[in-house]
Amino acid sequence: MADEQKPGGSEAPPPPGGGAAGPPAKPAAPPKPAAAAGHPAPPKPPATMAATPWDSDLTRELKERFGDRIVETSTYLGQNFIVTKPDAAVTVLEYLKLEADFDYLVDVTAVDWPKRPERFDLVYIVYSFARNERVRIKTYIAEGHKPETAVGVHLTANWLEREVFDMFGIEFDGHPDMRRILLPEDWQGHPLRKDYSILQQDQRWVQENMNIESGQ
Repeated sequence: MADEQKPGGSEAPPPPGGGAAGPPAKPAAPPKPAAAAGHPAPPKPPATMAATPWDSDLTRELKERFGDRIVETSTYLGQNFIVTKPDAAVTVLEYLKLEADFDYLVDVTAVDWPKRPERFDLVYIVYSFARNERVRIKTYIAEGHKPETAVGVHLTANWLEREVFDMFGIEFDGHPDMRRILLPEDWQGHPLRKDYSILQQDQRWVQENMNIESGQ
């Protein structure tokens, strides 16, 4: 009796090598080197800010006008900044306002580096509507240094400098109303300093005024 065939023709021949095995398995990836017992791999160092020199008519003008009081003119990701000596920051702000049309003080802020001799970066951000350009003026100050107030150049510095005082404890010499602006007057400490964990913010004030154990 003849072998039965499937409709439409004979059976397809088996794949080479016989059997119905699937595609060949991918080779196993080589094992990653294991850290020595009790010695985990060291963490990667933090990335450094890859700023590049900023050269323009404005920076050349500033260097000619202020000399070595301009420490650096650089740019980082399209953000231009000028580093000045502490006693020159407000003078440079005034020059930028009167001579270069940077007449809007956007912000005054700071950064705390507790292990550095000049503990704080003090940063002013100004904008020129005429140029459609933003510039940062940065200076480095030590703990306890009282930078000159910029209220005489930009009235909005009144409130912006009070916020820096409130958050970092930096007092501005000559400021007309140097007191807190966000936190209660009897609050202890300055929240954006790195003296202590944020979980250790003024628990006494929270307990006494809010009747709860912690504000966190």
